[in-house]
Amino acid sequence: MEKNFYGSVMKIAIPVAAQSLLQASFSVVDQLMIGQLGSSSIAGVGLGGKFAALYSVLLGGAATAAGILISQYMGQKNDRETSRSFFANMGIAGFLGILFLLLCLLFPGPIMRIYTRDEAARQFAVKYLQIYAWGFVPMAVSGMTAVLLRCMEAARLPLYAAIVSAVLNTGLNYLLIFGRGGLPKMGVQGAALATVLSQTAACVLTIAFFWRHYKRQEMRLAFLWKPDKEKLWQYLGILGPLLICEFLWCLGENVYTAIYGNMGTEACAAVTLTVPVQTLLIGALSGLSQAAGILIGKDLGAGEYDRATRESRKLMRMGLLGSLLLSAVLIGTGGFYVKIFRVEPQVRRLARQILVAFAVIAPVKVQNMILGGGIVRSGGKTKYIMWIDLIGTWMFGVPLGLLGAFVWKLSVPWVYFILSLEECVRFALTVVVFEKGIWKNLL
Repeated sequence: MEKNFYGSVMKIAIPVAAQSLLQASFSVVDQLMIGQLGSSSIAGVGLGGKFAALYSVLLGGAATAAGILISQYMGQKNDRETSRSFFANMGIAGFLGILFLLLCLLFPGPIMRIYTRDEAARQFAVKYLQIYAWGFVPMAVSGMTAVLLRCMEAARLPLYAAIVSAVLNTGLNYLLIFGRGGLPKMGVQGAALATVLSQTAACVLTIAFFWRHYKRQEMRLAFLWKPDKEKLWQYLGILGPLLICEFLWCLGENVYTAIYGNMGTEACAAVTLTVPVQTLLIGALSGLSQAAGILIGKDLGAGEYDRATRESRKLMRMGLLGSLLLSAVLIGTGGFYVKIFRVEPQVRRLARQILVAFAVIAPVKVQNMILGGGIVRSGGKTKYIMWIDLIGTWMFGVPLGLLGAFVWKLSVPWVYFILSLEECVRFALTVVVFEKGIWKNLL
């Protein structure tokens, strides 16, 4: 049984982590290549990407709801409700993609004025966002299809699509940003276009892989999306808190970005340089969160509550060990990373200090990802994590960030560190919910 559990974890966690790392490589490659064009370009791509992250987290909320429902219904062997959960969430994801596409096309200037007073950085951000947004709908389709494949324990298939997409993104970035191979030199717009084309390729491949795998399965999907009244309220009770939580959490992250942006272009560029590394470290362990949501959800769906608790503790220990190891590596190598970029020495120094602060807080962040983002949510009691995240971000993180930047006049590494302490608050509250067992629920 022990061997089977770890085998199931690895079967989901490794492909998901690898896919997350490849997805993060989009940002890393963009930053490394744009990093050769100067601080304003770096800041512009970072600011545009931060608004796009609002869409990503809402899409992630819908994907999480789909994963909760699909994993529990698969545990119950209920194909009808599995189908309904998949298609309903696909429709919501597509709607969000179209909504954010229109916002980025119609109002990019006013949106970016919220983030920075630097005219040069703002103009780069607008150009980047107007093209980048065309990838939102393909992201929605491939993201939801990937959730279903992971619940079917075929997480390797979205990974294959991500590998092709990452290779394509890297090649297109080089050609379009710098104008190689007879193509025009597009700068930040080239980075955005490369991402759109790569995301579209990933979407097509994910659907093709899904269809090939699906034909060999006993499970059969029916095109159902409208639940009965009882299921509708249950669904809204799961999805509503997730969307509110993810939106307000990401809005808080955008407030943090606005704080950095208003501290100056150097501060904003330094934070932006560290984002790819942060994304890579969290992405390396994100598979444990996905595995937690799926495997613990199936345990709950089968009524195995004690097993769910035991396996949850094992997943948390795995996350702690992995995060401590990666934080140590980051502290040792962060200085080499910042030297890659052609930026001012002051920007490099600030970025290095921010990486150290992140390494210190990362183990707590990973525990929150596994416990709050995977385990507690697997029972469908998403309102608990909604309130915990709101308390952490809006009662602690945002006030501390504003005080540190504009009242105490701290440097950006210290501002980053003290607002990141909200992770500790969230973890303490989530542990209380976990130990009480009130998250265990059969849908």
